[in-house]
Amino acid sequence: MTSIRAGRQIQSPPPTVDKSHFVSSPPGSTGFRVNNSDFRFIGTNAYWLPALNSDQDIDNVLGNISLANITVVRTWAFNDVPEIPENGTWFQLVANGTTSINLNETTGVPKLDRMISMAEKHGIYLLLSLTNNWNPLPLDNTTINSTSSHALFRRDVLTNNSLPRNTLSNDYGGMDAYVRAFGADSHDAFYTNETIITAFENYTMNIVSRYVNSTAILGWEIANDPRCNSSIGATPICNTTTITRWHSRIAQFIKTIDPNHLVSSGSQGFFCADCPKLFPKTAPPPSRPSPAVSSRQNKVEPLTKKRILQERKEARKKTRASKLQSDPPSSGVRVRGKWVATPTRRQDDVGMGSAFDGSEGVDSEDILNIPQIGFGSFQLFPDQNSYAPDDPNLSAFNNTLQAGLDWIKRHGEAGQMFGKPITLTGFGLVTQDNAPSFVPFNSTVAPFANDQIGNLTLNATQLPFGVTDQQRDDAYAQWLQQGILSGLAGMIQYQWGQGNLTAVNGTAISPIIDENGIVPVQTQDGLSPSDGYSIVGQAQEAVQGVIQGAVQQFAPDS
Repeated sequence: MTSIRAGRQIQSPPPTVDKSHFVSSPPGSTGFRVNNSDFRFIGTNAYWLPALNSDQDIDNVLGNISLANITVVRTWAFNDVPEIPENGTWFQLVANGTTSINLNETTGVPKLDRMISMAEKHGIYLLLSLTNNWNPLPLDNTTINSTSSHALFRRDVLTNNSLPRNTLSNDYGGMDAYVRAFGADSHDAFYTNETIITAFENYTMNIVSRYVNSTAILGWEIANDPRCNSSIGATPICNTTTITRWHSRIAQFIKTIDPNHLVSSGSQGFFCADCPKLFPKTAPPPSRPSPAVSSRQNKVEPLTKKRILQERKEARKKTRASKLQSDPPSSGVRVRGKWVATPTRRQDDVGMGSAFDGSEGVDSEDILNIPQIGFGSFQLFPDQNSYAPDDPNLSAFNNTLQAGLDWIKRHGEAGQMFGKPITLTGFGLVTQDNAPSFVPFNSTVAPFANDQIGNLTLNATQLPFGVTDQQRDDAYAQWLQQGILSGLAGMIQYQWGQGNLTAVNGTAISPIIDENGIVPVQTQDGLSPSDGYSIVGQAQEAVQGVIQGAVQQFAPDS
């Protein structure tokens, strides 16, 4: 890897740069290459990594991740604030129609310089996301339906904090921070308002140009989970072409600045077979699948509404037949923050569903076919998104498990169809032990904080939210295995957990108030932030074992 110098603005690379040291994808290939070798990976998410209170903490986290044989970390390369905070990290002030980048060595963008240098030292590649779809505030005009019977109230991060800034993944600014600062009233203004787009391009230019020659970067992720809606509602005219057109513009912009690194979307991966395409598929590329993919998988049928519905019908026939041969499960769990159907309840066909009908404004196939998009991305968070209608013949957990398997397989097929690598950039399940700290991406309040302790519900009329630790580990193992079979180029678990961090009052790693109500200024016993998916805790060893097992299968030579 090529070192970077902290605080230095790096311009375009010299013509003699050795491109083999950068992660790349040959035309028509579904895998990555680096240093003249195939590169596949298992990674982890740590959105909070640049916000840690000391360089030593960042170094220790990356060192521990490396010891787990994990080679890729996905994190936020943005941290937008509407006013300069007293404590903690921030990268850009976005307020009153203006932006200003923080170049302070202690609190600003130079922290990214040092983080990237440390990643290089530990042999880790970074996937850097440039903004976030989610940044909820209580006064936002939301049009999103709650994922829970609980009201998902939102806190005002400026005045009435219930959690320190940067604790949650959605508290780093993002798209709606620009929308508010520039006086727009819809989320999709971020994709269409020329002034806002230019402001985002200015930040993107400052960050991307800084690291053009760093081989420690896997690639640039345009945004985390971009879609038409957020906590600020969208206009009726926002659709898949709105999002795809914006992706094309930003991807072209990044590649003009940085020809060395790959660019990806960062989307949830929603499909829309019947939506109009800006980048329709023409002749099939000369597919060169990774070695793990069987030759029979090269022949992939195009995604159509008819095919999706037919496959669902056939799958239900099989599960119905299987159910008739065995006793149904006695109970289930709540997933996606709502009551799920009992195993014996009949459900009507609900059509294509939001993951396939374009209602979120995302057509991942059209985005994938943008020439400047180097690899595809998708996510898997069944607690917050629906990827398929529930099968009444399956238990709640098995519905979640099967939906994930099908989702992974579907994206593997997209990679084969379009001849590009596909990465699962975030996957996670909330366990019953983590349910009290679970905060949905479009909220700032933990809806189950007062409902349960582990698998013990405090409300006799409700089942506990979440899966057991064993169910999580089982799902992760099967999803990772499916990713290997489907030819994914990389899979990134959400999220890493870390203890023994420097805690400083008013930051993402804050001291714990003692029994006398005293808040220490600084301690060394802080835990990394968690929005309900952290693997730190009693079950940490088991889930890390699952991930390391996949590493050995997926990338034995890495």
